[in-house]
Amino acid sequence: MPFQLLAADEPAPFLEAGERGRSPFVIVVDHASRRIPRRLGSLGLPPSELQRHIAWDIGALAVARRVAAALDAPLVAQNYSRLVIDCNRDPKVAASIPRSSESVEIPGNIGLSDDEAAARRDEIFAPYHHRVSALLDARLAANRPTILVAQHTMTHIFHGARREMHAAVLYNRDRRFAGLTLDALRRDASLLIADNEPYFVSDETDYTIPHHGEARGLPHVEIEIRQDLVSGESGQAEWAERIARALEEAERAFLQNGLS
Repeated sequence: MPFQLLAADEPAPFLEAGERGRSPFVIVVDHASRRIPRRLGSLGLPPSELQRHIAWDIGALAVARRVAAALDAPLVAQNYSRLVIDCNRDPKVAASIPRSSESVEIPGNIGLSDDEAAARRDEIFAPYHHRVSALLDARLAANRPTILVAQHTMTHIFHGARREMHAAVLYNRDRRFAGLTLDALRRDASLLIADNEPYFVSDETDYTIPHHGEARGLPHVEIEIRQDLVSGESGQAEWAERIARALEEAERAFLQNGLS
């Protein structure tokens, strides 16, 4: 009998809002939750580790919800921890189900059978990305313009070193919309907005932007915010307003410059 991961009474693998939103933006959150399926317990980790960045992008969903509401945009967010399976990694990559993260060993991810790994792909990763694909397909069929926004957050300290940037704009092969978003965010001279740092999008380290953005030829951007700036409601509201303004400005410039 195949290994079944999620019980019938557990939450769905994704959550969504605003499907009928009128905005050209579609917002996705790959690391929105720190939830672990009951069958996996705590993956062998103490509760303190499941509060950290290794389990989820702290503040990302709260910011994305506010941005989506401000823009009247659809939102799709992953609903289980990236420690179970990383929804922004190709399942073919070893780091898709991490055996360690930031030097922390994940006991519950070591020695998985093929069936156990497949259940994580089939019950969490695939439904999330199928939903994103279905939403984008429906917009294409309705001849609706779409700009894909992937919302993430990053730690303010990584391996003992403090990150000075407040946020970052990431991209891979296509900088058209990301560059305009970067310009808009950098208009606030009090902020340090990084360009493809401390991460950059690639086929090896990312799935959402290459698969749903680049492969479809959609304008897109990935945004990282430092987690200490959005760990509370006031910071989440401030950054959501800032990002919504920047996205609207970038959209206007995108259309005016005829980049579509």
